Amino acid sequence: MSELASAPPLVPARMPVADVIRVGGHGLRSRPLRVFLSALGIAIGIAAMVGVMGISASSTHELDRRLSSFGTNLLTVTAGEGSHLPTTAVSMIGALPAVDTVSAVGRTGVRVYRNDHIPTERTGGIVVYAARTDLPTVAGARTVAGSWLTEAHTAYPAVVLGWTAARSLAVYETGPDQLVWLGGRWFTVVGILAPNDLLTDLDYGAFVGWPVAERELGFDGYPTTVYTRPQQSAVTAVQPLLGAAANPENPGEATVSRPSEVLKAQLETRRTLNALLLGLGAVALLVGGIGVANTMVISVLERRSEIGLRRSLGATRGQIRTQFLAEALLLSLLGGAGGVALGIGITAAFAATQGWAAVVPPWAMGGGVAATLLIGGLAGFYPAVRAARLPPTEALANP
Repeated sequence: MSELASAPPLVPARMPVADVIRVGGHGLRSRPLRVFLSALGIAIGIAAMVGVMGISASSTHELDRRLSSFGTNLLTVTAGEGSHLPTTAVSMIGALPAVDTVSAVGRTGVRVYRNDHIPTERTGGIVVYAARTDLPTVAGARTVAGSWLTEAHTAYPAVVLGWTAARSLAVYETGPDQLVWLGGRWFTVVGILAPNDLLTDLDYGAFVGWPVAERELGFDGYPTTVYTRPQQSAVTAVQPLLGAAANPENPGEATVSRPSEVLKAQLETRRTLNALLLGLGAVALLVGGIGVANTMVISVLERRSEIGLRRSLGATRGQIRTQFLAEALLLSLLGGAGGVALGIGITAAFAATQGWAAVVPPWAMGGGVAATLLIGGLAGFYPAVRAARLPPTEALANP
């Protein structure tokens, strides 16, 4: 008796982490279909959140790329409806302090067609402009085929087509050196412009030299839009001066705008939509968490005999609680990992259709996995506690 009294108290064995993971994984493998459906709910929520953040980051990256390409210091001065700017507008704006470059286009009243058999009403929305040779430098335009107008071109019937205009006239497929019917005579296409996201009006334009427009097309020589680039630090100071400089007699008829602000406004609109989609993703994640909790509660009810057997063989309440909590965390982690992978795939697919570089922030991926573990822990806590509190005799008596 004295030997028994002096024996040390029994201490429950601790389960190593590897054993916890193995036991938790065995519980999941015994119900593969239910586990798949529960993990799918988590995966959909995480995929929605990661996809929204990835698409938003890709869109922001693309906007930054565009702005760095076109610059944020481009300003435009446009004549009001039915009016024009004075012929001195370009020189007056160029004389302003801190203005680096300035160019202009003038809208003519003629139309351009693929050939002389096209009905006059089928204009395709193409506008014929007289353009200065320095327009690409100021407006950030570039050609994808041929070249821009040079001094040699400006006095002859040569035309450069915007991206959309070239496709509308079926010239894009055949390239430059084609003839188009412009203003009642043939003009040779010498270049095609790349799409311009900052100045979309250029995409619908057909540009001819200023001298040939005045001589052959009845152009009055007045500019309708002036493009200028002040020094970056002076944009806000120069912008209020442009209207009066371009049209001193009627400054109110000149509209001054900053095209880069349009792109930024588009980004803000997308961010508002992304916030809505992110909220929907959070709701889907919550629904997935409820699915995990439901799965674990049902698992406890179905495995009462297993719980009772383990308790009768010496498993402590803490070990039972740890087992079921590990199952919930593994189930959520499985859905989270699949959701992150699916979100990356959604981002990459959408970016590819838009011609963007796919960008998924690392914090979005890490946050997605962390969110699933948090949801899994909260969803599995109650079932784990319930399983641990189940008396062994009751569990074995009511399998």
